[in-house]
Amino acid sequence: MKKLLLFVCLTGLLLGAVRAEDGVPKIEVKRKSHFDATEARDPFWPIGWKKPGPKASSSEAGPGLSPDSFSLTSVTTGGGSHYAILNGKIMQEGQLFGLQVGHQIYQVTVRSIEDGQVVLLYQGEEIIIPLRRK
Repeated sequence: MKKLLLFVCLTGLLLGAVRAEDGVPKIEVKRKSHFDATEARDPFWPIGWKKPGPKASSSEAGPGLSPDSFSLTSVTTGGGSHYAILNGKIMQEGQLFGLQVGHQIYQVTVRSIEDGQVVLLYQGEEIIIPLRRK
């Protein structure tokens, strides 16, 4: 009995809502808001902050790499693999590493490790680093 009464009440409410929608005039909006991001500014940047300009390429950064930028302290050339300690880090032939000079980071490849020297490759140019002896 309660279910039947609930069903009748809900049906009556729905029919009343449908009839009410038919008689209501539609409202038309005269001005619609819109947003045009001309500069594509990141909304998380602080107010008044300007994006820095593009960084200079490595060729315009100043002097190139010289053997003085590196410190070769040890070379091992036995047993197939060759290793060297360059700037305090263990390096292997063919390894790519980054060297930071000032604010510039250079990507350098260890081309070969020989007895008493290491040959590095940077932008197609070979740099020969001699072993520093005390």
